[in-house]
Amino acid sequence: MVEPSHKQASQGRAQRTWLQRWQRRIGQRWYALTQPRLMQAAMQQELAAQIIASEAQHQGQIAVYVERELPGHYVLADQTARERAVVLFGKLGVWDTEFNNGVLIYLLEAEHAIEIVADRGVLACTHEADWAAIADKLGQLLQTGQVALGLQLAIAEVSALLRLHFPRAADAPAGLGNEVPDLPGAWD
Repeated sequence: MVEPSHKQASQGRAQRTWLQRWQRRIGQRWYALTQPRLMQAAMQQELAAQIIASEAQHQGQIAVYVERELPGHYVLADQTARERAVVLFGKLGVWDTEFNNGVLIYLLEAEHAIEIVADRGVLACTHEADWAAIADKLGQLLQTGQVALGLQLAIAEVSALLRLHFPRAADAPAGLGNEVPDLPGAWD
């Protein structure tokens, strides 16, 4: 979890009007049609290799998902990037790891949103400040156009937390128990 305010994402915020929702949808579509993609195929492969190497060092699972815009029905239902990240956390199976130690790094390009969703096993032994620091560093690097470096550092920092709290046994074979796809998702 990145910020305490996300815990109250749908309860404490004012609902957008119908017109505001359509404006949000049009703004996201415009972004997707006019801006270059953050995630390129070569970068996906590099990040997948980093995730594979990372998961050889701990029992945790890391997933990365970059989305250009929210699906239209999310925008029209006035849902947030956080709500979408939580749904993807479930759809990708990140929540369903043996030790409840999956972490999803989610980027929503059109809204410049970063969400880190960690499973309950990870949350039990980490602090909110850990996730906020990772998201802040990633956000700073994204603002300067250093997408690959930002995602690499975010993966490395998540990996360091997972190594600390969920170390892989020395005699465990690498790749054992890989429960989440390693290739980062990047969809329109």
